[in-house]
Amino acid sequence: MIHFGADRLVADPSLLGGAQRVGLVTNDAAQLAADPEVRTRSALIRAGVPIVRLFSPEHGLSASAADGTAVADGTDPLTGLPVVSLYGERTRPDEESLRNLDAVLFDIPDIGARFYTYTWTLFHVMAACAEGGVPVIVLDRPNPLGGDLARAEGPVLDLACRSFVGEEAIPVRHQLTLGELSRLWRRERFTDLELRVITCDGWTRAMRWPDIGLPWVPTSPAMPSFDSAQLYPGLCLFEATNLSVGRGTDAPFQQVGAPWLDVPAVLADLSQRIPKGVEFSETVFTPGAAPYIAEPCHGVHVHVTDPRVLRPVALGLLLLAAIVSTHRLRFQWARYPTAANPSGEGHFERLIGQRDIRRRFDASSFDIDADVVRDWTSVGDWVERVTPSLCYE
Repeated sequence: MIHFGADRLVADPSLLGGAQRVGLVTNDAAQLAADPEVRTRSALIRAGVPIVRLFSPEHGLSASAADGTAVADGTDPLTGLPVVSLYGERTRPDEESLRNLDAVLFDIPDIGARFYTYTWTLFHVMAACAEGGVPVIVLDRPNPLGGDLARAEGPVLDLACRSFVGEEAIPVRHQLTLGELSRLWRRERFTDLELRVITCDGWTRAMRWPDIGLPWVPTSPAMPSFDSAQLYPGLCLFEATNLSVGRGTDAPFQQVGAPWLDVPAVLADLSQRIPKGVEFSETVFTPGAAPYIAEPCHGVHVHVTDPRVLRPVALGLLLLAAIVSTHRLRFQWARYPTAANPSGEGHFERLIGQRDIRRRFDASSFDIDADVVRDWTSVGDWVERVTPSLCYE
């Protein structure tokens, strides 16, 4: 049986170390492994953890606000506690919201992709607490994509592309838990921060979410299943284009399409590029969100056949290459406005984390193949960098 860090703290509140007033960064997706119907903030309070203030990430405390939408402060209807939003007028706790806190707990499920913003909410919480002298305690959870570092995929972020979907030089698919990322940042960036990680029991690096044996809890509106999560590191790149990723359908990030897409031509092109571990099929879907809201879209559906060899970032880049090469006149890059990037400019560069890759797609001489993508998705010295921060075998 796997126990999350939150389960361990509920079972033994002394792990808190004597703090008398604590804040908790969380949302409704944070539930116990021992009882997946119970939200951890309720269980922690019942166990005697003295939580006096909540902080919420993108999508709000309910984990249901639309992608990129600013969320206001409020009051939690479940506990009656005040909620400070960290996705709206601020992305990190301010001095007032940290006042009189003995520690800040962090308990939010992650997806394992660099541009999923819960990662950077943790980073900014650490930055603010380092400045304010407030300890941080991460209640760790498994990385649903697993922890096998051989499956990590770049590109590693170029800091020239730094944004709220990537603040530090980490790969797109990093293969760490948030607890491990926090240990890395404590070592490399926030050396004065008092940090503790309450680790999971029973999780090993070889385990992906299906191996855990627990139901999937949607972490945000467009992440309803593990099937979406495992493809998200690659298919999210299409947010920066004039194609739909299937938001508002039952299979977001498992399909891409547009009213004008010539799917047979794309599939023929893909047969030459040969992404690993997947099969493609033709589909028609009607998005419930822009672009093409309520318009039938011809699409490519992606089905994972062998997760052992799946490389979702490489897959996304090869699929993008197939669509660009077959639709030079139709394909366009697109803005993606959010509260963190109101203009929506440069979204592809922010996601992929490099400036020159878009130029390669735009070049008149198109030479993007599996070898090129293999170079782009290299992780360099990532394994050596993170080894001192690992918590699990």
